[in-house]
Amino acid sequence: MDSGYYAALTGLVARTQAMDTVAANLANAQTPGYRAEREYFRSALLGEGAADSQLGQVVNNFGLLGGTTLNLQQGSLIATGNPLDLAIDGRGFFAIQTANGIRYTRDGSFHRTQDGRLVTKTGDAVLDLTGKPITIPPGDISIGDTGIISAAGGKVTTLGIYDFSSAAQLKPEGGNMYIASDPKAPQLMKEPSLHQGTLEGSNQDIVQGSLDLLMMQRQAEMMQKAVSLFHSDFNKFATEDLPRI
Repeated sequence: MDSGYYAALTGLVARTQAMDTVAANLANAQTPGYRAEREYFRSALLGEGAADSQLGQVVNNFGLLGGTTLNLQQGSLIATGNPLDLAIDGRGFFAIQTANGIRYTRDGSFHRTQDGRLVTKTGDAVLDLTGKPITIPPGDISIGDTGIISAAGGKVTTLGIYDFSSAAQLKPEGGNMYIASDPKAPQLMKEPSLHQGTLEGSNQDIVQGSLDLLMMQRQAEMMQKAVSLFHSDFNKFATEDLPRI
């Protein structure tokens, strides 16, 4: 009985943590360049016959939250007509210089400041392939599909587009900014594919995210009921059976 209680309680904690992840995904379904997080679980073995009941299957399959990993699938491309809106088609991330160090993002909604710096919506500098902030002189801007920036007909610099061998090398920070878990992990891409005048949307589907949240809520409710039942059994044993011993 006690092992079942702790298994159900562990499962309840895991599903509650997973609901936080799904809720964050859903909240960022309209955030440009957002990469949804996917949770993964480790089993909490309940013993012989655990797979014969619905509760046993849920607890055993989703017993312990092992962690989350980023979903790096492509989001939808949305044309904006703004020459400083950029979308990466396929793999890769823009490099951004923030007050806390270099961060990576798929959100290409940039703008040019009065002194010519290319920055994000929050004013952080966009970096070129040498890791330096980009400054664009006055004039019409053209950005090629490999990241070459030209202004008034002359080449200025080339955007730095970086790739990671696995999603595990990236850690989320905020809505659509990511940290490299290993400073040596980012690899400069030789032939990125960019679209000027376009933004990439989130890769979180609203409908699927809503269904995921509903499913996790129901599983959490099931485990909450199981915890209550085990707790009632404990109380009965303590008040009725234990005094007889």
